[in-house]
Amino acid sequence: MPDKLIIFDTTLRDGEQSPGASMTREEKIRIAKVLERMKVDVIEAGFPIASPGDFESVKGVAETIKDSTVCGLARALDKDIDRAGEALKGANSSRIHTFIATSPIHMEKKLRMSPDQVLEQAVAAVKRARQHTDNVEFSPEDAGRSELDFLCRIIEAVIDAGATTINIPDTVGYNIPHQFGSLLNNLLTKIPNSDKAIFSVHCHNDLGLAVANSLSAVLNGARQVECTINGLGERAGNASLEEVVMAVRTRQDVFTCDTTLDTTQIVPASRLVAGITGFPVQPNKAIVGANAFAHESGIHQDGVLKNRETYEIMLAEDVGWSENHIILGKHSGRSALKSRLKDLGIEFKSEEGLNQAFARFKDLADKKHEIFDDDLQALVSETTTSFKNEYIKLVSLKVCSETGETPNATLTLNVDGREETADSEGSGVVDAAFKAIEKIVISNAELKLYSVNNITSGTDALGDVTVRLEKSKRVVNGQGADTDIVIASVKSYINALNKLIQANERAHPQL
Repeated sequence: MPDKLIIFDTTLRDGEQSPGASMTREEKIRIAKVLERMKVDVIEAGFPIASPGDFESVKGVAETIKDSTVCGLARALDKDIDRAGEALKGANSSRIHTFIATSPIHMEKKLRMSPDQVLEQAVAAVKRARQHTDNVEFSPEDAGRSELDFLCRIIEAVIDAGATTINIPDTVGYNIPHQFGSLLNNLLTKIPNSDKAIFSVHCHNDLGLAVANSLSAVLNGARQVECTINGLGERAGNASLEEVVMAVRTRQDVFTCDTTLDTTQIVPASRLVAGITGFPVQPNKAIVGANAFAHESGIHQDGVLKNRETYEIMLAEDVGWSENHIILGKHSGRSALKSRLKDLGIEFKSEEGLNQAFARFKDLADKKHEIFDDDLQALVSETTTSFKNEYIKLVSLKVCSETGETPNATLTLNVDGREETADSEGSGVVDAAFKAIEKIVISNAELKLYSVNNITSGTDALGDVTVRLEKSKRVVNGQGADTDIVIASVKSYINALNKLIQANERAHPQL
């Protein structure tokens, strides 16, 4: 039997560090449930000390997830570790992941600590974490640029202190595959007690090598990979879960280990994360991109028709691609909708949530003949991402676009219980609508991104719009979906404004 390769998913923590990708507690729980259904071994739910919202999110995931280990991140500080321990109290299986930087540049410029001081603090942190759980992970931040001898010293010490997993991060995506693999091999060989812990890797994608570095480490003895759905994460992102898992699964002639993941849940997880974060997957993305199993070349088509293995190294069905859809119309009832949502892994804790989703479903059914699973995912995302007490709400919208005339928009917003109306002209009706919103709200936020994607095919498809706003170095994504792309755009802009108004400041570390 091949060795077990542990999959540590950090979509909810490191993935959330992507600018504008902040998730609510409810959104994190939705994603965590899909990860649990995928049989992900460890779910890093967040950084509890960062904010009250992050604490509650980790606590909510810990209390909900039963089959996966739930992990909380903590700096090598008592207050961080105790806060993580508190958030994880309700977990069936918990892990505290503590870290401190070990590269010369980080110790000197950031921590302003000597190597001996860093080692002492790391050991103290692991011992403190052991008071909360016997499952403790330690990361020497920026290990990829750390000195080998010091890495060996600190890792040996934290294993003696009780660390059960040692994670080697390529924090800035600096390493090259053969170099990073060699680092893992050297650590496992040189550290006397390396057999007392599982060695893990956490690679960033700044040079596009996160997956390659992770796989090189696995070939050299790493038995845990830290990754994210769709490769989401800080800067250029992290190693992509789907690529790591399917590379190992497909190339069992090379790898002596394998995961126990249910890979049929990969595409549903990818779509959910893309919908919640507003980061669409590019069509040519490996495994989960729309073109990943598409063949346009005549030679390729001919080969696939004769034998799929001529051009397909894995089955689309194995990662969750299918033509699965439902046809629910305006005469369909709540039971039919509830049943299909349950099949998609979506369940509401309250009747109020289901009623809101059903109302949106009925509205969509009046506009769209055929409703696909992707439509339902978008519909539920819009239901669950709307704030319970929205400060700004759309009341009405009227736009006019005519050849030879300047487009204009008139809209009415409910702002904190007070209705206000404004009109504006623009280069297009969306531009006009956004300017009208700003006349009322005066947010002074800068529009950083406006992205439109069709959720399904056809002219009656739901349009999914992402708007990214920045104000005072705070970046948020807003989302809106509608068969009318102008209304979807206005919804997304208002959603972003509500997030700017209501979101707490966060202080994420970087690994």
